[in-house]
Amino acid sequence: MLDRRTFCGSVALAAALPSYARGRTTPAGGGFVFSYFRNADNGGAGMRLAISEDGYRYRAVRGGAPILVPMVGENRLMRDPCIARDPITGLYHMVWTTSWTGVTIGHAASRDLIRWSEQQAVPVMAAFPGTRNSWAPELVWDAQARHFVIVWASTVGEAGKEGDHRLYATTTRDFRRFAPTRLFYDPGFRVIDATFLERDGRMLMFVKDERKEPLRKVIQWCEVSLSPPRFGALSAPITPAWSEGPTAVMVNGEIVLFFDRYTEKHYDAVASRDGKTWRDVSDRIAMPAGANHGTIIPVGAARLRALAALG
Repeated sequence: MLDRRTFCGSVALAAALPSYARGRTTPAGGGFVFSYFRNADNGGAGMRLAISEDGYRYRAVRGGAPILVPMVGENRLMRDPCIARDPITGLYHMVWTTSWTGVTIGHAASRDLIRWSEQQAVPVMAAFPGTRNSWAPELVWDAQARHFVIVWASTVGEAGKEGDHRLYATTTRDFRRFAPTRLFYDPGFRVIDATFLERDGRMLMFVKDERKEPLRKVIQWCEVSLSPPRFGALSAPITPAWSEGPTAVMVNGEIVLFFDRYTEKHYDAVASRDGKTWRDVSDRIAMPAGANHGTIIPVGAARLRALAALG
């Protein structure tokens, strides 16, 4: 089990990079892109995009039609799409859940978020016999090591109907060669749906406590160092029960955390300036109908205009 009690240092990202490459905060004149799927089709229809100028209200691109259709993986699904930009090459990389069960995740890359590379199924849990699933992969750039860290949830072995998920990880620079998968985060109970946000030289990890008895199903956060992995203590819950699929961005100097209220079939959001006091800002947001578990990233003005032109 990795130490989740003592946080050793902070993650200082490359100061030479523009602010929107260092964290999920919008560049001047730009906006935000939301990648998502719809549970109504189990993720089989593919990844969709929505855009926003203010970070709160998102409208679907291309009338809500899929931008990318799944072609790989055990069940050829495209659930939980996560997109992140490589600050060195400028490429956007996307990873996603390919199946409810199995050892693979999906990957594709794009320069414009519209045209995508050939898809690949990455067998991230192939070396772990008894793996039941590989869910909700998330990308985070490690500036110290100059590579991406991919984090996802898996249950290994028999663990009952709910599963006994822990977070696993690999690293890559080129999405062709991957470091051996390792256990990334084990707080002593089941966790899924990690997402990351860099703010003021500190890396934050938001994660879902997946326990049902006693009922949790809430989002919490902690500070994390990626090289090597070290974790601070988890915060108190910042969302109600039955929340999942968090994604965090900086909007006007505030952390805004969007999350999927999946039992109620809608999104909510909370905001904070210090990470300690959170307020409900759900009445300010608008998300595409039927959206589930996606990721919000900042983009520049040219990219926002190009996506808006798709209708």
